[in-house]
Amino acid sequence: MKFREIFKSLKVVLDIEASSKDDAIRKLVDYLPVEKTKKELLYNAIMKRESLGSTGIGDGIAVPHARSLIPKDMCIVIGRLKNPIDFNSLDGKPVKLLFLIVAPPHDTKNRYLITLGKIAELSREISRDKRIFEVETEEEFVNELEKLLDKKS
Repeated sequence: MKFREIFKSLKVVLDIEASSKDDAIRKLVDYLPVEKTKKELLYNAIMKRESLGSTGIGDGIAVPHARSLIPKDMCIVIGRLKNPIDFNSLDGKPVKLLFLIVAPPHDTKNRYLITLGKIAELSREISRDKRIFEVETEEEFVNELEKLLDKKS
């Protein structure tokens, strides 16, 4: 599956200033394309999932995620932090890149699970190719991600 097929509804935000895991997640939730009144519910769903175990997967990357009836389709916000933060990651390293995902529970095409798998693949590529941390615009960021993922497909 190609990048554009997986990341249909994607928002990229660069150089976010966040002081903690909670702060970073809250700031990314603000970019989800849902009504303002629903954002707190999504934040709570993501934090509930986070309480089960950190989604910091290593190499400076975290994938906070949750299933919810609020979005009609899967939504992804990628945030690159200005300064790394502690995320209680599996490797103990601070996080600088977050892939926040919210998807409805009834995903007949398994896009949610496929996306989580593709992000795991991307994380391995990103750990070898650090350009994603150096680009200056959202467009350059998306182009770098696309190159990394599509060369694996």
